[in-house]
Amino acid sequence: MSDAAHAIELEAVTVDLDGRRILEDVDVRLDARRIAVVGANGSGKSTFARLLNGLVRPMSGTVRVHGVDVAREPKRARASVGFVFTNPDAQLLMPTVAEDVRLSLRGAGLTRAEIDERVAIVLDAYGLADHAETPVFSLSGGQKQLLALASVLVREPRLVVADEPTTLLDLGNARRIGRILLDDLDAQLVVVTHDLELAERCDIALRFDRGRLVEVGEPTEVVGAYRKEFA
Repeated sequence: MSDAAHAIELEAVTVDLDGRRILEDVDVRLDARRIAVVGANGSGKSTFARLLNGLVRPMSGTVRVHGVDVAREPKRARASVGFVFTNPDAQLLMPTVAEDVRLSLRGAGLTRAEIDERVAIVLDAYGLADHAETPVFSLSGGQKQLLALASVLVREPRLVVADEPTTLLDLGNARRIGRILLDDLDAQLVVVTHDLELAERCDIALRFDRGRLVEVGEPTEVVGAYRKEFA
């Protein structure tokens, strides 16, 4: 990846929410395939993630994702950016597993047969085929996060933004989600995480501190500097 069509670009981005400065003067251009975002709670990293699909709008500055100005063309941006929340309950909306994945394809211009085929493929890929008609509320935490991820990936987004996707999971499920995100995705990935081992496996890392982007670089170096803050 190297051209603007595959890059994330923020120019002089500042964000205020509820009268507080959350991000200040963020400038960065990212074309790496796997991007980690680290920092303490309240550092601005989740706000940065939400800028990428228009869930948060900048007070000033410009956010472009794969050549699309997110503020000017939010619909186009959201069509190509999939967002995975920390808590899957925030994005699982339908009664059963298959219905939730099918919902993601509404308005995609596919026939019913094409939708059924794509749903079956993605459920099989993430170990959920036997749970197609299972009520979502009865799934385990790990299964819910797999379903949330499947419901995002079924649309084949060009960029996947995952905001602390392993925080609520046990070690086994956290590692499974990590493998899917880092090893299996064809899309570009931005992962906000407190799992520093996961961050170190990415291609590049960003570190936020008190609303500022303070470091961009090789993941082991960025994570090492972050660890030293709490040594």
